[in-house]
Amino acid sequence: MSASIIDGKAVAASLRARLAERVKALPYTPGLRVVRVGDDPASGVYVRNKDRAAREAGLDSATLQLPEDTAEAELLALVRQLNDDPAVDGILVQLPLPRQIDAAKVLAAIDPAKDVDGFHALNAGRLATGQKGLVPCTPKGVMHLLAAAGTAIAGARAVVLGRSNIVGKPMAALLLAADATVTVVHSRTRDLASECRRAEILVAAVGRPEMVKGDWIADGATVVDVGINRLPSGKLVGDVDFAAASARAAAITPVPGGVGPMTIACLLENTVDAAIARRG
Repeated sequence: MSASIIDGKAVAASLRARLAERVKALPYTPGLRVVRVGDDPASGVYVRNKDRAAREAGLDSATLQLPEDTAEAELLALVRQLNDDPAVDGILVQLPLPRQIDAAKVLAAIDPAKDVDGFHALNAGRLATGQKGLVPCTPKGVMHLLAAAGTAIAGARAVVLGRSNIVGKPMAALLLAADATVTVVHSRTRDLASECRRAEILVAAVGRPEMVKGDWIADGATVVDVGINRLPSGKLVGDVDFAAASARAAAITPVPGGVGPMTIACLLENTVDAAIARRG
């Protein structure tokens, strides 16, 4: 078996095009503000990509750059200002933050209605209890990719490898809401390989290069690789051994070019959804 490749770039481009049409039909321009503290190079590339994609979709997007030594109180004051600004529909504070700032406190200060990252405890609780709210962008992007691949979710055995608040836990909640039978596995799981082999849908999100070997994959499974890791050689790889897994899976996402583009596209989708929910 040779797996079909789930092209995240193509799926993301289609979603962004649909969003641009939605934005054109609105009597206002949804506003997105990205707050960046310091000059982490990886964050800088990501933020620039976000800004470009947002502008192409017709959003009013801007990045607010603060110095590395910004005090927590100053950042919290900026978040309150953005909460109160009627032209701002989405607020994203880029992580990681410098050590003098409590990231949890900052994320909790964002208005849940403008929390387009979906990290606020209120939005996490809404997701866990099946209520409507803003959903973290990466897991939401995975659901778009599964739909594009034609993967049947209802009744399927799904395994999520990783239990982070950003990906693993919300991913499990979304799959459960779509009627999958979901197992969450992690570093303390006994016989991790056997658990993964049971999966008809496997989502890997642990941040360990090529941890998931080919013989961990069930024949005909759909494999979504959320990981992105840079090897000493400079090569980017996922959490899954792509070549070996492709010989067994029915469908698989590449790294790069799989989940990554969907995260930005879903950030834009969340911003448009937040604007419509706030402004009608």
